[in-house]
Amino acid sequence: MSSNAETGGVTGTKDKDYNLIWYIESCLNNALRLETYIRDSERDGDSEVTELFRKAQADSRKGAELGKQLLRSRMGS
Repeated sequence: MSSNAETGGVTGTKDKDYNLIWYIESCLNNALRLETYIRDSERDGDSEVTELFRKAQADSRKGAELGKQLLRSRMGS
């Protein structure tokens, strides 16, 4: 299979749509993982790291929301 080959025939989902779904899932997983990191840094009393992780978590949530909006618009619902 060529690196330029579209894999929708294998997955049943066009690459660009699959990639968008993967992106949303990755953002959501990152937001969940960061919740653990936030708790760890809070427990250690490290407010700088806590703030960094909270900002990163907010960015991950925002990315997921943007991805979901785009996916909804492309799916017609």
